[in-house]
Amino acid sequence: RFHGEGYEEGYAEGSHVGVVEGRRYGSLHGAKMGSEIGCYLGFALTWQCLLQKCMDEKNSKKIRALDSLIGMIQKFPYEDPTYDKLQEDLEKIRGKFKQVCSMLNIQSDFRIGTERSSLTF
Repeated sequence: RFHGEGYEEGYAEGSHVGVVEGRRYGSLHGAKMGSEIGCYLGFALTWQCLLQKCMDEKNSKKIRALDSLIGMIQKFPYEDPTYDKLQEDLEKIRGKFKQVCSMLNIQSDFRIGTERSSLTF
């Protein structure tokens, strides 16, 4: 009897602590992902505006790459944490961002840490 009661109490306490820890973990990592994607979108929109001022063939390719990046970000499922290809799509966005930076001849370094988060060019 005591064994069964102890098990039930332990299971209930463990479940509660697990939910709290999972919520905290999800909030932290969701905020990091949102910050990263937000920086990519701001970067892409800014460069899109800058490049549209002088349209030539070189800038046309850059603008198409920027449009592709913006489209990928807009299609990203922010509201669905159970989306099975979340990490895969995030890696594609990161890859496209690196491609755009290469086309623009910009060194990028996106870091998120406890002491600071930055996007440097």
